[in-house]
Amino acid sequence: SHTIRVWYASPGHFRLAVPQSLSESDVIRNGRTAWLWQSTLNKVTKFTLPAHAPGKTVPQQPVTPQQAAQQVLAAVGPTTTVRVDSNVTVAGQAAYALVLAPKDARSLVGQVQIDVDGHNGVPLRLQVFARGSSSPAFQVGYTDIAFVTPAAADLSFTPPPGATVTQVNLSDHPAAAKAHARPDVTTTGSGWLTVLELPSSDLTSGAGPGSGHSPGDDEAVLRTLLAAATPVHGAWGSGQLLRTSLVSVLITDQGHAFVGAVQPSVLYAAAAAQPH
Repeated sequence: SHTIRVWYASPGHFRLAVPQSLSESDVIRNGRTAWLWQSTLNKVTKFTLPAHAPGKTVPQQPVTPQQAAQQVLAAVGPTTTVRVDSNVTVAGQAAYALVLAPKDARSLVGQVQIDVDGHNGVPLRLQVFARGSSSPAFQVGYTDIAFVTPAAADLSFTPPPGATVTQVNLSDHPAAAKAHARPDVTTTGSGWLTVLELPSSDLTSGAGPGSGHSPGDDEAVLRTLLAAATPVHGAWGSGQLLRTSLVSVLITDQGHAFVGAVQPSVLYAAAAAQPH
């Protein structure tokens, strides 16, 4: 479990804080200036943002649960059932739940529940349930919320004394975001049956730069996972299968990995469609 504190005034003025034991990491944006502060390292990174960032249209908030359900139905298409549950309370707020469930039994997702504040139309919690499970495999939501404008002091930042400050001008690097694109990662299928395909080395190699873990930690996790894998084979070839209640992973001997919230048969079909 992780806790994040959020102050939000607008897309260009917000603060995120991740408190930990005796430390905290913060991201603050105040107009064209953004800060990243890591208290354990006493390290600050100051970002100067481009003056003309692409604008985003804010979607119109649905007024009623029925309007929200119609918007969701229009987005998810015919592969999903949608229902509305009432009498939900999240973070002390009266809410209603939009419950989305895939129609295809090959999806490992049982349902996704989005709890929406009944007065402000703001999503308060999202929960993902594995098929047949009554408790969420993943959830993110507010535990306490107040619909007020944050104080200006909460959205400003001054580097603490002695902090190491690094300055990065993103205006000089408009294409920097594209540098992390992964052309070797592709998807097959669609909707709930989408499968991510990538080189198996991405799963079986050690920690990469910026992973936040040492190679030894990652290798220990990988050894544990691979020890639990089941050898499988078929017309597509042979490999190892890892399964959880919500995710399946197929690592083939041909050097490919297929990942999805789907039954293994969907991964086998994706592997069979791979050119040899």
